[in-house]
Formats: sequence, C-alpha cells, structure tokens
Amino acid sequence: MVDELDELYREVILDHYRSPRNVRPLADPDVVEEGNNPLCGDEVVVQLKLKDGRIDDVSVRGRGCSISRASGSIMSEAVKGKTPDDALALSQRFRELMRGSGDDASGLGDAGALQGVRKFPIRVKCALLAWTALEQGLEARVVKAQAGRG
Repeated sequence: MVDELDELYREVILDHYRSPRNVRPLADPDVVEEGNNPLCGDEVVVQLKLKDGRIDDVSVRGRGCSISRASGSIMSEAVKGKTPDDALALSQRFRELMRGSGDDASGLGDAGALQGVRKFPIRVKCALLAWTALEQGLEARVVKAQAGRG
C-alpha cells in the first residue's frame, strides 16, 4: 500500500513538472513576487489577479528543479478561487507539512504529494519557493493597502 501511494505521489509530481499549470504571464497583475533559491538555482515569479476578494487567476513562471516547478504548479491550482486569507492559511499548512511539524496532508490536494520531500531537507526550500513568494506577495499587498489608508 505504501509503495502504491509513493508511486501515485511520484506520478502527481511528474505530471505537474512535465505539464505545469498556469505558466502564462498575466496582464496587469495585482500581485507580483519573485523568489529564488541560490542553493539549487531555482527562480520563480508568482503573479496574482484578484477579483471580488478572491484570487481570480494565478501565474507561476520560472526555472528550476522538478520539485520547485511541480510545487509551483500545484500551488497555482490550489489557491485559485480562494480568498487571500485562505490561500495564506493553506500555504502555512503546506509549510508545516514540509517542515515536519504537521503530518496531516488532508485538505492540501495535490500538495500532499510533496510530503515525501521533507525527508530531504535540502529539497524543502525547492518545494516551498513558490509558496513563499505567494505569501510574501500577499503580505506586501496587505501592508501597501494599510499604508494607503493611513
């Protein structure tokens, strides 16, 4: 059973790596955040379009290893349609899973397939790269909005 689950997870990761979702640039994005992992050479640009208080569209572009690219693709599908707060909460759950402080992958969808990456600490940063850019971009937008009110 464990071998079958590992194989399923490998297939999910390879599918997202070979056919990444949401890689086209967005016209006039509301959020743009870049991230890089100098240890691995991964680079990512996350773009978001917000509409009616939700993430209406997502783009994750860049170059990097299979884990980084698959994770970015998975993240792009996972947060589309969510509120920024829900996307941040999901990202935090994923971060906990990757860091080993959480074992429950339920509710993470395809992101749960990356759970095995945490066995390889050097690769955790690869898996977190797009998620970190998402968090930083959304948090910067909140700070900017609050500064505009003051």
